Amino acid sequence: MPEERRRFLTTREVHKSFAAPGGTTVALNGVDLDIARGSFVSIIGPSGCGKSTLLQIMAGLIDATSGAVVLNGRKVDGPPRNVIYVFQQYTRSLFPWKTVERNVAFGLENRERLSREAVAARTRDIIALVKLTGFEQHYPWQLSGGMQQRVAIARALACRPDVLLMDEPFSAVDALTRVGLQELLRSLWRELGLTVVFVTHDVDEGVYLSTRVVALSRAPATVAVDLAIDLPHPRSQIATRALPEYLDYRARLLAQLFADEGLVATEAA
Repeated sequence: MPEERRRFLTTREVHKSFAAPGGTTVALNGVDLDIARGSFVSIIGPSGCGKSTLLQIMAGLIDATSGAVVLNGRKVDGPPRNVIYVFQQYTRSLFPWKTVERNVAFGLENRERLSREAVAARTRDIIALVKLTGFEQHYPWQLSGGMQQRVAIARALACRPDVLLMDEPFSAVDALTRVGLQELLRSLWRELGLTVVFVTHDVDEGVYLSTRVVALSRAPATVAVDLAIDLPHPRSQIATRALPEYLDYRARLLAQLFADEGLVATEAA
């Protein structure tokens, strides 16, 4: 793999500290990552270890205390135009007074210099891509949770980002809806050639979706495990999850998480 592709998005010695009662809390303690263009990287780790903080630093939403994030050769010192952040709480990120169509078009109208006709055409195409055709004039409160999250994803994709940063985007939906969103995201990732960085608490989700899973240690966090996921495509929610390789990846990552929590994995008698 060419060096510039391997190092499309990098973090170098990223530290983050927060002022706290009685002293300073160190969240990140020197995180180094190289993320290739077109890869799907999931970040897992114990609760409170700094996963979301790291993602926000990558997005330029907050500053690192020290260290740097570099995207395609340029230091990130604010939100880059070609990076879109998808929040965990879709109910807070969508405008309840705007229809699906107007929510999806919002980013285009505020970020791109496009004619009204071009905005309408791209909005229509993206809505079709996330399988919401027929719901253009519905409001978020008239949709299921999974459909609302598809609207949030559509709005992000409408701006044609190079990098999609996603902070536990499926955690608030039921299990079957989550499976559908996972399949949608994998399809969009492959079809559009996106680079995805995906924060999740779910090891199985991370292994199933990704080309690579990074496990952070307990805070102050560093990279504890950096695991390439070599599973065949296309993937299947049933067949892939039964593969010995899948189970091995899952076991290695769970062992790290258990160790961070002071737990010991034991086999059933």
